[in-house]
Amino acid sequence: MIPDFHIHTDFSADSETPVRHQVEQAVSLGMKEICITDHHDYDAISKDMTFILDTDAYLSCLRQIQEEYRGQIRVNIGVELGLQSHIKEYLRQYTNRYSFDFIIGSSHFIDGMDPYYPDFFAGKTAKEAYHRYFEVTLKRLRALECFDSFGHLDYPARYGPEYHWHDHRDYIDAILKTLIQKGRALECNTGGCKYGQGHPNPHQGILTRYRELGGELLTIGSDAHVPGQLGGRFRQLPALLRDCGFRYYTVYHERKPEFIPL
Repeated sequence: MIPDFHIHTDFSADSETPVRHQVEQAVSLGMKEICITDHHDYDAISKDMTFILDTDAYLSCLRQIQEEYRGQIRVNIGVELGLQSHIKEYLRQYTNRYSFDFIIGSSHFIDGMDPYYPDFFAGKTAKEAYHRYFEVTLKRLRALECFDSFGHLDYPARYGPEYHWHDHRDYIDAILKTLIQKGRALECNTGGCKYGQGHPNPHQGILTRYRELGGELLTIGSDAHVPGQLGGRFRQLPALLRDCGFRYYTVYHERKPEFIPL
């Protein structure tokens, strides 16, 4: 089974799942490896919830888990960083200080608001809200170098009103071209399916466009916060991704990409 490279545990503020429970679920699904990628959104508050990762405790725990499950499954250590341009130097220092196998960069907060909440969409048309998300995201991707793969590109579509990705084609093309030029991967995140979207994030139309533009680095994750979400819809992914033009997906070890046939 395709390994899951976007998994959360109780080191993330929005999950109560112990690391071991996620690892056991991956083993039960027959995965040969996974990557734990808990949240670290510095200088961002979502309602009353902060997403500051206790990185030292996190790394200590995951290294113990790696040893415990050695021979059963490879447990890679990752992190999901909240990208914001004004903390560029902080992110540079953070990723230089700590060693990870894989870093997801995500846009979770736009103008201080998380699209998870209706506040982000208040006072805007749907098109204006999504445009603002893509506009800010593009600026961040052009400015920042601290990540390996960009997570759930159309993240607000999980929670917002009607969404048509082609209405934002100019921004999306610019984002995809930036990732390609910088040698950064695009994530195929099946988390959108659990919100009833019926498609991954980003939409398969965007995945096809990425491939048309020459994009080859593609990571895969479920965005699981509980064990039942881990590996969600992965069995259907090979056919979908082949239809989008892909023949390989990408995993990272010590932040270096490796291509795996679908």
